[in-house]
Amino acid sequence: IMADDGSGADITIPSFLMFKQDADPIKDVLKSNNMVRVEMAWSLPNPDARVEYDLWTTPTDVVSQDFLGQFKEAAVALGTHAYFTPHMYIYDGEQSGCVGKNGENMCYSLCTNNGRYCSTDPDNDLDKGISGADVVKESLRRTCAWSLTGKEDGIGALWWDYVEEFMYRCQNEKYFANDDCAKDALNHAGIDVEAVNKCMEESGGLGDNKENKLLDELLMEKEKAGVVILPATFVNKSAIRGALEFATVFKAICAGYAKGTEPPVCEKCSACKDEFACVVNKKCSTDGTGAISLSAFAATLGAMMFCFCCVGLCQYRRSQRQMREQVKGILAEYMPLDEHSGADAIGIPDDDEGGFA
Repeated sequence: IMADDGSGADITIPSFLMFKQDADPIKDVLKSNNMVRVEMAWSLPNPDARVEYDLWTTPTDVVSQDFLGQFKEAAVALGTHAYFTPHMYIYDGEQSGCVGKNGENMCYSLCTNNGRYCSTDPDNDLDKGISGADVVKESLRRTCAWSLTGKEDGIGALWWDYVEEFMYRCQNEKYFANDDCAKDALNHAGIDVEAVNKCMEESGGLGDNKENKLLDELLMEKEKAGVVILPATFVNKSAIRGALEFATVFKAICAGYAKGTEPPVCEKCSACKDEFACVVNKKCSTDGTGAISLSAFAATLGAMMFCFCCVGLCQYRRSQRQMREQVKGILAEYMPLDEHSGADAIGIPDDDEGGFA
């Protein structure tokens, strides 16, 4: 299947590529004037009992914030059945022309290490606010936090906590680049601040014209993955298309297991209407208090029927009363106003005058 690198939105002609050895038998059948029916289906590789999933994002990416605030629950529930790797997206300053001939930074506040590692300015103002260099610094900090807390088990509960704490405390123009705010977020997440700072320095730091080992690894991983659109998620090295939402990623992960190896949380929640609530509550809403029992349904139906009967009875009595009033009105128009005038008017003699024999 022809992949889309992000630039295929203007292609409207359906395209389907096949290996020659697969296409030749189809061509032979077509040449014999017979109809061929081919099914095109997408599926995730599911080689074993562990799923690897990756997220590419930046510390200032607004789209991924909801996901980052929610998916810790799933990461913990999946446990060792899944391995997560977060990647921070940065730019190669040397390829972008941000390193001058004499090693000077040619891209102002967008880069660190004399122009080697860069990021876009989130507020498009090079003179104030959050700079690209600030984004690179926080990217390195998160990479170090992951190396210390999540790289070994692939869960990284403390890393998720740090990201959530940072978004809550520091995700604004005033505190984003504030080291004390980042330190506070690390402390609340239970991550060793000194260990993170040591990791950042030992990897190469962010000053002077020198390489940073961790940032170089991010650049190599970006080229290898071919990421061009952010945020991007991969499950078993296959790109996941669509919105970055809890349900989308969770279902993709659950679909990536070999048959019969799905973890309990997938068996319980992947088909649930609200996957996030199911993971958090460890129970799908359709099999717990959220379900409507037969007795409750019958009681509700009976109450509704009683109400309809009452309304119908009231309407029937009202229509009968209106009909009686109408009949009385019609009769009143033909009844005499008094006995004498009514009799004289129609020529009927009184009983005293002889009346009828």
